[in-house]
Amino acid sequence: MTRLVLVRHGQTDSNVGRVLDSAPPGPPLNALGRSQAAALGERLAAERVDVVHASVATRAQQTAAPVAAAHGLPVEVVEGVHEVFCGDLEGRGDEDARRQFDAVYDTWWTGDLQAHLPGGESALDLRARFLPAVDAVTRGVDGTVVLVSHGAAIRLAAAALLGDTAETQYVPNTGLVVLTGSPDEGWVLEHWDAAPARPGDVTAGGPPSA
Repeated sequence: MTRLVLVRHGQTDSNVGRVLDSAPPGPPLNALGRSQAAALGERLAAERVDVVHASVATRAQQTAAPVAAAHGLPVEVVEGVHEVFCGDLEGRGDEDARRQFDAVYDTWWTGDLQAHLPGGESALDLRARFLPAVDAVTRGVDGTVVLVSHGAAIRLAAAALLGDTAETQYVPNTGLVVLTGSPDEGWVLEHWDAAPARPGDVTAGGPPSA
C-alpha cells in the first residue's frame, strides 16, 4: 500500500500580498515560510518517508528540503504538479483579479471542470497533467511518498483521486492532505489538515478578500 502525503508549500510574500503567482519558478519562501518548512521537517521526521518530491516551483522545493534532509533523501523535482496557471490574472493582486479567479474556482466546484481562467487553465487541464504525475511517483511504491505542491492543485487533484466525492477544504501553508491506496485500487482519505481560510488566499480555497 502507498501513503501519499500531499503538502502545500510554505508562505511567500505573494501569499501575504494576495498576488496570483502560479507561473514557475515563482517566488521563494519568506521568513515565515522558511520557519513553516523547518517545522514541517520536524513534524514528519518521526514518520516513515521513502521518497520526497516537489513541483518545479522554488517555494515547493524549499518546503520539501527540510523533510528530505530529515530522512537523508534528495528532493526529486516532478513536472506537472505545479499550480493551476492563472493566465491573464498572473501577477495580479487586485480585487477584480481575485474575484475573477474565485468565480471560475467556484464554477469548478459546481461541476464545470472545463471552465478556464482567463487565458489560463481549466480544472481539467490541471488534472490532465497532475494525475499522471501522481500515478508515476506512486506506482509500485510500498511506503510513503511526500509530494510538495500548491493549494488549488492539491484540492483539484485530491478531489479527483477520491472520486469527486470528498468535500475538500482550504489548504493552509504546509498543510497536509494524506491519502492511502494505489493507482490501480484507488485512494481513500486518511487526513486533511484544517485551518481557518485566510482571506485573499483564493488559490488554496480562501475567500477572495477580507
